[in-house]
Amino acid sequence: MIRVSVMYPKGEGLTFDLDYYKAKHMEIVQRAMPGVLKTEVDQAIDGPYLCVGHLYFESMEAMGAAMGAPTAGEAMADLPNFTNATPVMQVGQVL
Repeated sequence: MIRVSVMYPKGEGLTFDLDYYKAKHMEIVQRAMPGVLKTEVDQAIDGPYLCVGHLYFESMEAMGAAMGAPTAGEAMADLPNFTNATPVMQVGQVL
């Protein structure tokens, strides 16, 4: 299984609307990126990030297809609706 972690860094002047992210953005991600098996949201307690979202895929091929889907841009276009932070992404294999 492949996990894509999307991390939103903390910093002066950076904002993040967690309620919108959970209720609206993750819904957009699942609709716009076919092949997402599930999503998870880590609310920051401590550390360098405001929030971390996780997307799970069956394989690298499934992830590539989802990221390349014609509707995938909807998810990126939604960012200004909940944050002004630039996310950092990590792709990993769940062992």
